[in-house]
Amino acid sequence: MKTILVLSPDAGFAEAVRKAVDAKAWRVVHRVQPQEAEPLLVHALAQVCVVDTDLSGVEGVWVLEKLQRYQPRCPILIYTDARQPAWEEEAYRKGASHVLAKPLQPKILNLLLDRLLGGTRPLTDEARTPSAPATAPPIAGSDTTRFFPAQTQPGPLPATELLRDFSAILTHSLDAQALLRQFLLLLRRLVSLNRAVIFLRSPESALRSVSAGDEDRRLRAAASLGLGGSLLENIELSLDSGIGGQMRRLGRILRRTSEEARNDLETQKEFELLGAQVAVPVLDRESLIGVAVFDSRVTGEPLVNAELELIFHLLEQVGLALRNIWLHEQLAANNETMSGVLRELSHGCVVVSRDLKVLHANKMARKYFAPGTRAGELEFADLPQPLATKIYQVVRSGAALEPFRYEPPDSPPTVYQVSIVPFGPAKNTPPVPVLMLVEDRTQAEHLRRLEIESANLRLLKTMADRLAHEVGNAMVPLSTHQQLLAEKYRDPEFRASLSHAMEDSVKRVMRLINQMRFLARDAVASRESFPLGPLIEEAFQEARKHQHVTGGQLQCEAPAEAVLVTGDRAALKYALTEVLINALQANPNDPKIGVRIQTAPSAEGNGLRIEVQDNGEGFSPEALKRASDPFFTTRNVGLGLGLAVTRKIVETHHGKLEIVPPQTGRAGIVRIVLPAESAKASLS
Repeated sequence: MKTILVLSPDAGFAEAVRKAVDAKAWRVVHRVQPQEAEPLLVHALAQVCVVDTDLSGVEGVWVLEKLQRYQPRCPILIYTDARQPAWEEEAYRKGASHVLAKPLQPKILNLLLDRLLGGTRPLTDEARTPSAPATAPPIAGSDTTRFFPAQTQPGPLPATELLRDFSAILTHSLDAQALLRQFLLLLRRLVSLNRAVIFLRSPESALRSVSAGDEDRRLRAAASLGLGGSLLENIELSLDSGIGGQMRRLGRILRRTSEEARNDLETQKEFELLGAQVAVPVLDRESLIGVAVFDSRVTGEPLVNAELELIFHLLEQVGLALRNIWLHEQLAANNETMSGVLRELSHGCVVVSRDLKVLHANKMARKYFAPGTRAGELEFADLPQPLATKIYQVVRSGAALEPFRYEPPDSPPTVYQVSIVPFGPAKNTPPVPVLMLVEDRTQAEHLRRLEIESANLRLLKTMADRLAHEVGNAMVPLSTHQQLLAEKYRDPEFRASLSHAMEDSVKRVMRLINQMRFLARDAVASRESFPLGPLIEEAFQEARKHQHVTGGQLQCEAPAEAVLVTGDRAALKYALTEVLINALQANPNDPKIGVRIQTAPSAEGNGLRIEVQDNGEGFSPEALKRASDPFFTTRNVGLGLGLAVTRKIVETHHGKLEIVPPQTGRAGIVRIVLPAESAKASLS
């Protein structure tokens, strides 16, 4: 399937081109700007470029120049509203193949496409076949002259014929059995062998380094000549004894009549069983991978040394070919396994090569980006333009991108999580192949939103319940006094009680209002500089109004120099008030509060620390973890928002609220940390 690149600001023009051409033969890719089409043009992924532009100005010529810079060989068809001879001539000079006037006519477009691409045909087999090489001159002193008969007719010399025939068996370089069978037939034609068997180790044992206990030391028949298959199925050689053991120890040709073979009974038995006279090791220049055993000639004459030397060297090349076959099979199996894993992934997986060819696309990727296509039919041009641009960026730079979200514009509810990473050997320099993983997060995002909404509803329910309870507690005294107002208004004691109830209820309701106001505030309302010492004293007095205690002592430990704080004075005062209220509640009978002010070095990033310590029993393990959580309280009254509001105020000042784990024999400590720019010291 060929690709047409349509450059047009109008999506309707691209749709008209798509309807005009055969959908089975052409894929239409729409881009607005030439820069967006750069990956397709640079890597020759588009066979034709159709440009919708205005040739009445220089902008159209600039578009042509960019296209020619990206891909000078790509045919360009120009469609324009108004054809002007001067600009049309300039367009042809800049590389345009044809300039056409709108509207688009399907028959003319298809005719031009056939003419533009019809002449590019692949070379025939005759064109690819090189001419036959000239006959090589005689090779003086060649060992093959010892056993090859002299040529009575003009033709290739025996050495040349040997090389030609041996190279013919390498055409079976992906099939070990076929290669060995052709090799034995070649030996029969060359030296008239009677019988031959080749035994090989298992590929797994020959290719990997394993311990002596796990290594498979058996050699099984892989190919034979002149022997029945039923006999070979029941015969195996071993690297520990017999012919295989001799080959492993000697690593050279072994005749049945040699001293080593005569002195080994197991070797003699194997020679006799196989009807063989000589054994030749099969090496791959690194290790022994097999053994070949041969009988004499069909005439009964033994093989001479020159023939055995030749067979030894040919078997060495066969051994290298076998090793390559096994490596190829191993790589193919690994590739098939990896392809199977990627194919069955629940995420979309796309592998793109250095030249922007899609090497692999699993079924989920095709479902996301090219519904209806079959395995292997996804192309780079099918990918959405934003993702294609990022893949091109990674291919060129070799640097992975941080995972990002992608929302297809044609299906707004869909959300993808995309990861694009390069892979390959570390020595590779850009461009590099890349792997793109696409996870459909639509359902997860929907569940997350539902969870947030559910949590907000639960929080709203809790807040409404707590607020109703607290406001109800504040209204009970007022309601009681209101019922007795007409009857006891003239009673001085009743009026005093009413005044106290109104004051207490107003304070409780105002505290609730302030808590809600500061919780809803996400920024500092106003900034001013003020001394910290008086602010702490005011917060302590305010805390005593909300927490009815008798007495109460405040001891403040501060630097000699006055500490000035910059921020929202009212908000910080309220935050300190809430902390001091908690300190008073820790021991309401005899509250003693210690406040320590420290200015830390600016290198630590913390300019001011305010530590508030009470004389109560300290925080329990549960309270230590949840003290600043909204609506957590260990008392029967109150909303449990005090420290939560304090944390919100401190965080809007870019500070931090800490609940210090209590030490043995000491009460709890609440620490407020403000950044260095929020505090400074001045002379008293």
